[in-house]
This record gives sequence, structure tokens and C-alpha cells, in this order.
Amino acid sequence: MVRPLTGAGTGKTYRCPGCDQEIRPGTPHVVTWPAYARDSDLDPWDTDSAADRRRHWHTACWRARDRRR
Repeated sequence: MVRPLTGAGTGKTYRCPGCDQEIRPGTPHVVTWPAYARDSDLDPWDTDSAADRRRHWHTACWRARDRRR
């Protein structure tokens, strides 16, 4: 699952897994998480089951993720 954020409501600093740099409060970015845990018996669209696996990415890093090693 991918959700774009405007950054307007963010008050925290996050670390982007793509570039390992900070995403400062107020910065537009995307948040991603698996729709379900792969080894689970949960409904595949149970987004709450993977809330602890959310990651915040710079938008450009997310778009370039396939080109990274």
C-alpha cells in the first residue's frame, strides 16, 4: 500500500529507507506498508495487520527504488 502525504500534518522526523536521510516535518513524502503479513492467515486487505511495517520515503526515493541496489 502506498499513500502520499502532503507533510502538512506531520510533526515527526522520519528516516527514508531509500537514501537514509531525514524527512523533516512538513516535507511531502509517501508512506508505504504491506497490505498483509506474508505468513499470516489474515485477509489480504487487512491494512491494520502491517501497521508496524510502515516506512516513510522521500517521493523521489520511492520512485527510484527499482534503480537502487
